[in-house]
Amino acid sequence: MTRSYILSTCGTSLLTNGRSDEERKLVTKYSNEKERQTIPALDAAKLDTIITEVETRLVAADQPTVAKLSAELNALVRFYEGQSFAPRDEHSLLCTDTWLGEAAARLVETWLRQQGCTVTVLRQRDLQTAHLNAFQLALSDLVRWIEQTIPGYRQAGYRVIFNLTGGFKSVQGFLQSLAPFYADEVVYIFESQKGLLRIPRLPVRMAATETVRATLTTFRRLSKNLSVVEVGGIPETLLLHDEGKVTLSPWGELIWSQVKGGIYAEQLWPSPSILLVFGPRFERSVNDLAPDRMRIVNERIDDLARYLESGRTINPASLDFKELRGNPMPPSTHECDAWADQGAQRLFGHFEGDTFVLDRLERHT
Repeated sequence: MTRSYILSTCGTSLLTNGRSDEERKLVTKYSNEKERQTIPALDAAKLDTIITEVETRLVAADQPTVAKLSAELNALVRFYEGQSFAPRDEHSLLCTDTWLGEAAARLVETWLRQQGCTVTVLRQRDLQTAHLNAFQLALSDLVRWIEQTIPGYRQAGYRVIFNLTGGFKSVQGFLQSLAPFYADEVVYIFESQKGLLRIPRLPVRMAATETVRATLTTFRRLSKNLSVVEVGGIPETLLLHDEGKVTLSPWGELIWSQVKGGIYAEQLWPSPSILLVFGPRFERSVNDLAPDRMRIVNERIDDLARYLESGRTINPASLDFKELRGNPMPPSTHECDAWADQGAQRLFGHFEGDTFVLDRLERHT
């Protein structure tokens, strides 16, 4: 039987449904506070009481009752058509980067775990509705998380569902725009709340490959948070400008994640950094690589460029840049990982001043 991976957006309606006007206003007033400690003690205590009372009701609630308490759970109850929740499925609850947002998601998590579900809560950093720039940066991070997470579920045979019934409209709208690329189905509670609106995956083809190819060095640098001087040729909708710094917008992140792999698999592309150059033997050492290995080499070159431009401080495990012991492979003095599977290989090179010269790709004997 097909397993499902269900990503549900979560808001704070669970804390306001069935509450008094005064209590609803209190939740709304502090809905963007990141931490409980920033809320006046008296109001924080009142909010604690609300959370505790909701938890007590929720823990004892059956499916019909829980559907009235929580928009997120209402959609899931209808998704499972009133039957027992499938323990083989996995759930992620996306909440805002706020105290009350996480508190509400944790309550949903508690009830789902009672049903035997596997659940994780994703409190997305800076995802809040108070500041637009922070919100847009949070969406860029969310794209990266989705790209790193969801394809793996699909490869493992899961059916990917976006449950966009709960949460803030701005987050729902953004995930709806991502759904054609990542979700097999999107579900909402229909306005009458008597039925579940199910939208199947629509065929979509990104038409931005040539834009990325024409400005590849700029995209590579932006994807690694490296400074750029010129962004000509890249549509403004793909960029964010904040206090003189340019980054990829959520849409830029989406396009990059969709087309990078194919472009990187085509060939060895020029270095994205003036601190990293290719020696005379390097290109020959990678010319006959299979497309999937060529993609990895280009990705590792990006990591190496970031390492060099960070003052040699950002050295991820995937790179593992280090000095060679002794003098085993002159003129190379340093090495970093290329890949660990299929006969692990490394990139070897040496410094000429502040510039690192890549000498060759080969096994470390």
